[in-house]
Amino acid sequence: MSRRHRRDPRETRPPDDVFAEMLLAARELLAVRTPLDAELMVSDMLGAWWGRRLRGGDVEQILGEGLVDYAAKAGTPAALTLLVSVAYLGTARQAAKAEGAALALMESDVARPQWADRVGAVKPAGCYVSRDVYGDQDTVVCTFAYNGQDTHALVLVVDYNMGGMARDAWVSSQVDKLIEQAGQEAAGNPLLRFEEIEPQQARALLEFAMKATDAAQGRKAPKLVSDSYSAYHAFARARLKALPPGRMRPEPAHTEAPYSKDRRAMLAAEFLASDAAENLSDPSAASRCTDHIIDYGCDQDFGRPMRVSPTKCETFLLDWLPRKVLLSHAEQDAMPHVLSAWVRFAGPRIGLPDQGVRATLDAVWEATARFTEAYRDPATFGLDPSLVRRLLPDGDLSALARRAFAFPILRGRRGSTDLDLLNPGDEADRRILLEIDHADELSRPDLEEHLAWHEEIARRLWVGDPPQLWEAAERLIDLGHDRHDVLHVLIEIAERIGDHPDELAAALDDIADIPDEPPL
Repeated sequence: MSRRHRRDPRETRPPDDVFAEMLLAARELLAVRTPLDAELMVSDMLGAWWGRRLRGGDVEQILGEGLVDYAAKAGTPAALTLLVSVAYLGTARQAAKAEGAALALMESDVARPQWADRVGAVKPAGCYVSRDVYGDQDTVVCTFAYNGQDTHALVLVVDYNMGGMARDAWVSSQVDKLIEQAGQEAAGNPLLRFEEIEPQQARALLEFAMKATDAAQGRKAPKLVSDSYSAYHAFARARLKALPPGRMRPEPAHTEAPYSKDRRAMLAAEFLASDAAENLSDPSAASRCTDHIIDYGCDQDFGRPMRVSPTKCETFLLDWLPRKVLLSHAEQDAMPHVLSAWVRFAGPRIGLPDQGVRATLDAVWEATARFTEAYRDPATFGLDPSLVRRLLPDGDLSALARRAFAFPILRGRRGSTDLDLLNPGDEADRRILLEIDHADELSRPDLEEHLAWHEEIARRLWVGDPPQLWEAAERLIDLGHDRHDVLHVLIEIAERIGDHPDELAAALDDIADIPDEPPL
């Protein structure tokens, strides 16, 4: 199906109008000659709503299963071909409903193309991976054929700098040319490797990667993946099931045994005593910077503190540190120098060619000037260092805004209470701060219960769980709503949904504005 038929399902149109348009587009299925073309067209159709959320329920149920029901009622040849394809490409629930509906139409002698019986009838022919020596990315190629005919390749790109997500996907019918070119590129480039892998390995690797992408669905995935990923998502999901199961996901390149706290400390000490670190002028700042580099590699990069690459170093300097870590002035000055020394220390130890070490060092120095701009010290916002330390005892810079929102009154005196001595991370002190924040509501009959809910929301904002809580608050604040009204909306949702994390996350994602009469 051509892209002109795709519409954003968030458009405010009745679902039946959307389904009618899709079914009209499905008439093109009657003209295709191969099951591959049909599967790709329907995958594109199902991808129209991938990664989206709908108010009031699950998008795959409302739109995906709704489309199946609509096609079943239509009972046309186009509807049957659509149902046959969805029975192979859809989610488990969509596939079951589509298969039943398709069988019913077949029994009613509804016509269908000859290729319909071959939908999904593929066998794997071979699997390959092209990977860079840095360990940044795998490009996995899985080839399939219909009884030896219509050979084609599914290609997925796995990005380990983004948590092992699948970030791009496409299909090629020029299989021999694709594999030949990949081999030639690797043969002429010391920073690339190309090799055949077992189908079981490919399936385990790609299933993990697609699940990692789906985990970001709705909030981040559409921004992080390629424009084409959604169109091939259903096709890729179905093709992976044709690969044999039975293997654990292969570890990314340069993965080592888990790093305990003691092992991290030993690695830091080894680095600081090495020749690579001998010119670092501030030993104290260098030590703290080294801890951040190791923690990032262990916690954000599949337990790979020794892995270095241009992309990983840029992501660390320009994205992760400015969002996550509170650095002192000395640490801000030292960090690029420590990271460069770490590249010289770690690169040779993981077998990175000299060309790769030099490219990584160049990337660090190119990012250094941007780092001074990207890293916004809280002091530049006029925040007192002592106040920042109270809000960030764990040094998690990303928590500053949401914690300041939860506890706006932290300075001065209220009666005999010195607010500067209260710790918002302590349960008892937190209660006092919230009581002071509600000093004008002391006559409220349900004050105790109301404060208890404010405590619960403050606790969740403090730890950032769920992340959708602060995201919803930010959206409402950006619309100009009062802080207390925003908190009351969050309380109303948390109280109504209770202990159902997935439902709570979905409800928070759905918040677009505050009603005319805020709850509570």
